[in-house]
Amino acid sequence: MARIRGRTAFGPVTRPGRGRRRAVYVFTEGKVTEPKYIEIVRKHGTPADPALTVAVHIANAGDDGSRRMPMDLVERAVALRDEKRREDRKAKLPPPLRTQVWCLFDHDNHPNVDAALSRARRNDLPVAFSHPCFEVWRVLHHKPASGTFGGVCDAVTARLPAECRKAPGGIKAVLPEQVVGRYGEARKRALAMNAQHGDHLPLHKRDPYTNVYEFVEKGLGISMY
Repeated sequence: MARIRGRTAFGPVTRPGRGRRRAVYVFTEGKVTEPKYIEIVRKHGTPADPALTVAVHIANAGDDGSRRMPMDLVERAVALRDEKRREDRKAKLPPPLRTQVWCLFDHDNHPNVDAALSRARRNDLPVAFSHPCFEVWRVLHHKPASGTFGGVCDAVTARLPAECRKAPGGIKAVLPEQVVGRYGEARKRALAMNAQHGDHLPLHKRDPYTNVYEFVEKGLGISMY
């Protein structure tokens, strides 16, 4: 894992003339859990296109908590995405190799989550969103999640297996053995869980919900882990 210009990078840095490569920049709400999860998926995942190298950069790796609110993440991601679009057009990159910029954030108790999601939609910015929190995606690697959590993340973490709660590093630590070999079932469970909400229900009110699998497949280019 390397650090480049204040960012954490997983995989090789994209350079012209070095084969088929795509850069993906990710703004994460969490400073520990989500970046570690991404690192594990990158290491153990099966690429959907083996001929394509996806270079992943945690765009806000050095930020403190004050710069990790959903609206702040979206605003900064849109600005970076627009910058990268200009660079891609200048380089005349084909669509499969154009830079992607993603946000990963949760509902938690953040204010203006709906506004952040709306702004992302208006700007065609992809977001991996979880309600109440990212841990619902971790739970789905072990069991279904039905009913509602009442917007309380502690209620989600309580459903994680004991080995996750007692792991070195605490509840925020994601270890390979907690997720590797479980993606297929986690994805199926997420789809079933999300389907319990009607299309009329705004995304920020869907409890529980997660679409992290979209980021895994469309962003990281991973089909299975």
